[in-house]
Amino acid sequence: MPLIEIENLSKVFKSTTFSKTGITALKNLSLKIEEGIIFGLLGPNGAGKTTLVKILLGMIHPTSGGVKIFGEDVNNYKVRKKIGYLPEDHRFPDYMNAIEILNFLGVLSGLKGEEIKKVSEVNLKLVDIYNWRKLKVKKYSKGMLQRLAFAQSFLNNPELIILDEPTEGVDPIGRKAIRDIILDLKKKGATILLNSHLLSEIELVCDRVAILNKGELIKEGNIEDLLTSADTYIIQCSDMSDDIINFLLLQKKATIKSKGEFSIKVKDYLELNSVIDFLREKNILIYSLVKDKSSLENIFINLLEHHQVNN
Repeated sequence: MPLIEIENLSKVFKSTTFSKTGITALKNLSLKIEEGIIFGLLGPNGAGKTTLVKILLGMIHPTSGGVKIFGEDVNNYKVRKKIGYLPEDHRFPDYMNAIEILNFLGVLSGLKGEEIKKVSEVNLKLVDIYNWRKLKVKKYSKGMLQRLAFAQSFLNNPELIILDEPTEGVDPIGRKAIRDIILDLKKKGATILLNSHLLSEIELVCDRVAILNKGELIKEGNIEDLLTSADTYIIQCSDMSDDIINFLLLQKKATIKSKGEFSIKVKDYLELNSVIDFLREKNILIYSLVKDKSSLENIFINLLEHHQVNN
């Protein structure tokens, strides 16, 4: 059974200022998120990502449709005990230090006594701000505040962790550390919903992604399947003569990258093998043959442009 089940979910915000019919933030969204994976939620500003997160957390109610988490209706407050959350726009009392904040949040999460102290210290060490644990957070940099916010999101060992821009304001070394922690949390059995504008971060850690635009789901799937072109291959080989290159250009519509590398789009494996046979007949040594990959950013932009044109 999926950990999160979203079925025909819609959310319309009533507004007399902008529209008589209101503003549609989500439109008939259906999505299933399996247990034990890192799931990326992508989309431009106004796509409905934040609205979806707030519905999952019970902060707002849907206009129509249903949401279940752990097999329970999202409105069942008990499910929230199993959820950790890092909001994009977090705030901490600036007169408190990191230990005091985590101790306070630990009590709210149901932790007690020595357990709170132990978990707080472990998490602060993980996010590398333990040495500043007694410094009031008003003196923290933006990156340090982000690390603290991340540390509190998995304070109570939640089964589901929702992270909204977890590496915002963090330096490259810090981003790498946060990615490693996210992957370790997954190894320990947590399911992670990751919302980020840094597509390179999503590409590095996520198993599956969903792309939203104007409240609609426009693409969902395994990250590897999305990035891999099913019918385009990159072939590296020994240097080819001009005659061979011209044949590949004119007859096979290949894209020549150098005398020893080209990409080619084929309709099936038979055509691919015919190209390989041709190269071997010409005494060309093949060093590698791999499916071409696009970047998540390119896929993201292309999908949004296509959706804009057709809507």
